[in-house]
Amino acid sequence: MRLQKNTLTLALLLAIAAPPALAQEDDAISEADKNDAQALATITVTARKREETLQEVPVAVTAFSEAKLDELNVEDLSDLDAFVPNLTVYAARGSSSTITAYIRGVGQADPLWGVDPGVGIYLDDVYIARPQGALLDVFDVERIEVLRGPQGTLYGKNTIGGAIKYVSRPLEDAFGGRASLTFGSYSQLDAKGSFNVPLSENGLVLRAAAASLNRDGYGENLRTGEDVSDKEILAGRLTLGYIGSERFSFKLTADRIDDSSGIRAAQMLAPNRFAPTLLPLDSRYDVRNGMPNINDTTMNGYSLTMDFKLSDDFTLKSITAYRESDTETNIDFDTLPNIIADVKALYSDEQLSQELQLNYDSGGALTAVGGLYWFQGEAGGTVLNNFFNLSFGNTNGDVDTDSIAVYGEGTYRFTDQWALTLGGRFTSEEKTVNIFNQTFRDANFSIPLATVSDLDDSVTFDNFSPKISLDYQATDDVLIYGLASRGFKSGGFNIRANIAAVPASGLPFEDEQVTTFELGAKMAFADQRWFLNAAYFNSDYKDIQLSIFTTIPNSNPPAFFGDFTNAGKASVQGLELEFFGQLTDNLSLQGNLAWLDAEYDEFISRGVNIADTQKFTNAPEYSGAIALQHTFPLASGGEIRSRVSYSYQDDVIPTTDLSSAIAQKGYGLWGASVIWQANDNWRFALEGSNLADEEYRTTGYNIAALGVLTGFYGAPRTWALTAAYEF
Repeated sequence: MRLQKNTLTLALLLAIAAPPALAQEDDAISEADKNDAQALATITVTARKREETLQEVPVAVTAFSEAKLDELNVEDLSDLDAFVPNLTVYAARGSSSTITAYIRGVGQADPLWGVDPGVGIYLDDVYIARPQGALLDVFDVERIEVLRGPQGTLYGKNTIGGAIKYVSRPLEDAFGGRASLTFGSYSQLDAKGSFNVPLSENGLVLRAAAASLNRDGYGENLRTGEDVSDKEILAGRLTLGYIGSERFSFKLTADRIDDSSGIRAAQMLAPNRFAPTLLPLDSRYDVRNGMPNINDTTMNGYSLTMDFKLSDDFTLKSITAYRESDTETNIDFDTLPNIIADVKALYSDEQLSQELQLNYDSGGALTAVGGLYWFQGEAGGTVLNNFFNLSFGNTNGDVDTDSIAVYGEGTYRFTDQWALTLGGRFTSEEKTVNIFNQTFRDANFSIPLATVSDLDDSVTFDNFSPKISLDYQATDDVLIYGLASRGFKSGGFNIRANIAAVPASGLPFEDEQVTTFELGAKMAFADQRWFLNAAYFNSDYKDIQLSIFTTIPNSNPPAFFGDFTNAGKASVQGLELEFFGQLTDNLSLQGNLAWLDAEYDEFISRGVNIADTQKFTNAPEYSGAIALQHTFPLASGGEIRSRVSYSYQDDVIPTTDLSSAIAQKGYGLWGASVIWQANDNWRFALEGSNLADEEYRTTGYNIAALGVLTGFYGAPRTWALTAAYEF
C-alpha cells in the first residue's frame, strides 16, 4: 500500500484535533429525523439567486444535499453522471482532474485554451473558466445543484448548456467539524477533515477544510512499472468571515488543488500500422508508454463575497474572485515505446472576475435580481508535438478574454396561482489571440524550421439572450411551468491553426446559440411521500463548435493538426423524469429516466450538407438510474441504511470523428452500500461501485494518419470502507 506523507499527516492532525464529546444540540429537525421524502421536499436551492425549496423553483434542477451525496457515494463531479437526467460528466482524455461535461447534448470536449466549456462550473458562485482541475472532489460541501438548459439571465458568465453549482458548507456561529478516513481497493487511502471555529463573540469565524485523496493505479506502465490511472490529490479550502450582523456579512476564501496523479491509461483498440508487431494488451488499463508519467495540475482560487442588506427589501451582493491554474502533462497518443505521436503540453491560465447582484424581495408579488458581471481571463501555453521522431512542431500562444455583461430577471405573481418571469442578458465579449506555431528540425525544439502560424488578431461577440417563463401552482403539491430561454457561448480562434497549409484555419469561428422551449411539472402525491418531476424541452442549436483532427495536405511523414469548425444547425429535444417514493416508512425508491433526440439539420463540409451522416457526441438517446434504500432503526438510537442502485446509459459516440471503434454500446452499472449511523457523531460506511466490473469506454482517440486508435475506460469494480466522526 502506498502511504502518502501528506495523507498520514492530515489523518494524524484530525485524530488529535477531534475532541470526544463536542456535539452541539440542535432544536431543528436533523436529516436523520426525517424520512427521505421529507428531506427531499425541504432541500433549499439558490438556482434563481434566492432561497427556494427544490419543489418550488420552476426550473429543471437536480440538487443533492451533503447527506445524499454521502449515501450515493459521490466522490467527485463525475459520479453525478448517473443521478442527473441528460448529464454526461467524465475525466478528459489522459487526465484525472480535467472535466468534460455535457448537458442535453451541449458541451465541449476540447480542453485547450481558446475554446470555452459549454457547461459552467461554479465553486461558491465563482465561475471556473478552464476545465483543468475542475473535476472537483466532494468534501465539506453543503449541496450540489445541476441546472439544465441555458442560465444566462441569472449567472455571471455565459452558461449555454447548463450549470453545475458546488456550494461549500457555510460559516456557523458554533464550534464543530467533521473528519473521515477511507480505506479501499487499489490501496485507496483518503482523509478528509473540516473545522468551524468562532474567533470572537461578535461573529468572526474561521473555517478550514482539507482532503488528501490517494489510490494506486488501475494499471501500470509495463516498461517502467509505474502506476497509471492512479490518484494523488491534495485539496484545501480556508475561509475567514463575519456573520454577526443581519445587515452585513462577508467571507474571504482561499482554495487549492494539487493533482500529482499519473497519466490516465488508454488501451490500444487495434495494432498501429507503424508498429505492427506490438499488439493490443489484454488489460484496459496497462500501457507501454515511452513518455514520462507526468500529469500534474495545480489550481488556486481566492474570493471575497460580501452581502449588504440595504433595506428590508433590497440586498446587494458582491463577488470578487481571482483564479489561476497550471498543468504539465505528457500525452502518448500511440501508448507505445515507439515515438509515433508523442505530445508534451503545458497549460496556464489566470482569471479575474467581479460580479454585483442586486436582489429585491418585499414579500409581495414582485421579486427580482439584477447583475453586472466583468471577467478578464488570460489562458495560454505550449504544446510540443513529436511525430515519428521526424516531424517536430508546436502549438504556442495565448488567448485573452474580456467580457462584460448585464443581466436581470424578475418574477411577478399576479395571483396566488399564476406567476410570470421575464429576464434578459446582454453580453459583449472580446477575444484577443496571439499564435506563433512553428516546425523544428530537432526533438529538443531548439532549431526552428518554419513558421506555420503567426497571428495577432481579435474579435468581439455581442449577444442579447432573453427569457420568459410562466408557472401555475395548480395545487399546493403541483407546479406546472413553461419557459423559453436563449443561451450564448462566444466564438474565438483556433490555437492549433496551421495557416501555412490551411489558410482558413486562422479565421475566427462563430459563437454558439441555443434557444430552448421547455414545459415542466413538479408534483407531490400521497401527503408528500411520492414526488415526480418532469420536463420536456425542444432546442434550436446553431453554429455548434466542434474540435476535429485534420490531416495536413501533402505531409510526409503523415501529420495532422487540431482544427475547429462550426457545424451549422441542429434540433435537440428530450424528456426528463425524476421520481422519488417512500414505499414504507423505512423503504424508499428514487431514480430518473431521460430521452434525448439530437440531430443535425445542417453540417456543411466542402460546400456539401453532410448532416445525415453526422451524429452528436456525448448524447445517449436513453439513460436512467434507480436506487432502492432501506433504513433500519436501532434501539440504541442509530440506524443502518442499505442501498442498491443500477444506472444505464444507451449507445454513446464520445468523439467528433464518430469512430465506431471508440463508440460505447449501452451498458449498466451496479452499486451498493451499507451505512451504519451509530449516533449523532459516528458514521461507518461500506460502499461498492461497478460491482459487475463492467468494461466501458468514456472517450478515446482515432487519428488515422498516425495509426492511432485508443480508448479510455471508466473505473473497474471498487470498494471502500469509511469511518466518519462529526462534532
